[in-house]
Amino acid sequence: MRRQIAIGLLALLLVGCSAPPSERPDFIIAAAADLRFAMDDIAKRFQLLHPEVTVKVIYGSSGQFYQQIENTAPYDVYCSADLEYPRKLAQNGLAMPGTEFQYAVGRIVIWVSKKSTKFPGEVNLQSLRDPSVKFISISNPGHAPYGKAAVAAMTSLGVYGSVKDKLVFAENVSQAWQYIDTGAADIGIIALSLALAQTVKDAGRYWELPLDSYPRMDQGGVILKSTKNEATARAFRSFILADTGRSVLKNYGFFMPNEK
Repeated sequence: MRRQIAIGLLALLLVGCSAPPSERPDFIIAAAADLRFAMDDIAKRFQLLHPEVTVKVIYGSSGQFYQQIENTAPYDVYCSADLEYPRKLAQNGLAMPGTEFQYAVGRIVIWVSKKSTKFPGEVNLQSLRDPSVKFISISNPGHAPYGKAAVAAMTSLGVYGSVKDKLVFAENVSQAWQYIDTGAADIGIIALSLALAQTVKDAGRYWELPLDSYPRMDQGGVILKSTKNEATARAFRSFILADTGRSVLKNYGFFMPNEK
């Protein structure tokens, strides 16, 4: 009888240690669209370690997130595809002091869907110039780092002038992939991290653009000054920079800051 009572008390204590999902505060990560698959994985692992909060990830363009944060968007952590955006937020007093971090280096690829019949042979730079290509999808270079990198690569490799009229701008790099996958575009330039995700890898083929054809894509983040979950935010920052976070990022084609 005493043993049953003890077990019952222990169960009540355990229930009290973790609030029901409806009562947990939201921990919101604003993440660049190239992180869509990698961050889903990281967020699930982090959630298991922190059941006291509800981890939510919102994906979009790094530049658009930057503008939203300037206008007091309620995010806790911002992970950008361009390290300069978090640095600017820190300089403008919108980030917790000393919390900027660099988590990865991105790369870009030309990607085509396996459903397309226009590229029976090898996919490469000249595929962009194929006469059958009507639309080339990239993310908007006005606010998306991967769009800027795509334009820089096409320019340095001498194809931009001949294909610029075929470019279709997506809001972010994930949407750029969706345009190609659905047939709205014939081909496009997306993040290597998307091309290596299992669902995308099974659906298409890619060719990696030379690293010297576009500026290095240092990606970084910051804890926002407006966070209401500072302890959780600091724990997440440590998690993504530790072995588990780095391992997940590498699996999705990201390179670490100290790698060439």
